[in-house]
Amino acid sequence: MDALIRGLHHVTATVNDAQQDVDFYVGLLGQRLVKKTVNFDNPGVYHFYYGNEAGTPGTIMTTFPYKGMGVRTGANGAGQITTTSFSAPAAALPFWRARLTEAKVPFTEAPTPFGEEALLFDDPAGLHIRIVGAPRDDREPWTRPDISAQQAIRGIHSVALNVRHPAITAGLLTEMMDSRQVGDDAGITRFAMGEAQPGTIVELLEARDDHAAVSGLGTVHHVAFAVATPEDQLRMRSELLKLGLGVTDVLDRQYFTSIYFREPNGVLFEIATLPPGFAIDEPLERLGTALKLPPWEEHRRALIESHLPPVEY
Repeated sequence: MDALIRGLHHVTATVNDAQQDVDFYVGLLGQRLVKKTVNFDNPGVYHFYYGNEAGTPGTIMTTFPYKGMGVRTGANGAGQITTTSFSAPAAALPFWRARLTEAKVPFTEAPTPFGEEALLFDDPAGLHIRIVGAPRDDREPWTRPDISAQQAIRGIHSVALNVRHPAITAGLLTEMMDSRQVGDDAGITRFAMGEAQPGTIVELLEARDDHAAVSGLGTVHHVAFAVATPEDQLRMRSELLKLGLGVTDVLDRQYFTSIYFREPNGVLFEIATLPPGFAIDEPLERLGTALKLPPWEEHRRALIESHLPPVEY
């Protein structure tokens, strides 16, 4: 089969307080809120998309803030994405150390075994976040007066999966997800797509003796991989079904279409299309400024808005 996977598309997590989430990803990390919508499967909950100016696939972190909804606090373990890494220029790490210190966000120096400096810290919900100093990342960042282009985050760098049987997931990544192994050190096996640039990297950490992960607040729900077209998505779906994996039907997420399946160690994967993008329902310069609902929920707008907390940004 031709290579269909273009890299990472987005990472989606279950978080706690909506305002704290926006303050962290927009206010501290300097990402653009490119879409303020709702969880299409539970429209009483926001779905925030953070990324660069246009929300280019590979730059996107998305969150469901479930505070007050009775969702339990999750726990990291086997069968889960445990760390989401962002990419910034290697020379910008001193800036991020100072920024985190000023914001009173505790962090640790966490250099990767592959020669990159990195800072590890938690977001307000307890998600493990890492900023990796990348020697090269040509993606255009979202900038603002207090974060220059030389300092700004470029997008998602990688995801780290805790899995009990890494070889099985490695087989799926190399045989079906157009990845190749590009590193193996200190118990971490790194895989990448294409030219192995930030935004294409998956790391496997052996967690044979870890307890099973518990989904909930402060945990990653899934990672999405990008394909160019709906036709490529259908080809991927067909091949995954041939492997005996349970794959959903194609779902309309308004800004892309999606299929979902659990890889053999239990981590939830999504395959998402590049088009149509976030400018389908508001112009580029106004992205994220209004609550956008899918057409099938517009008749319930007043009710939905009444259940959503106000947020400022």
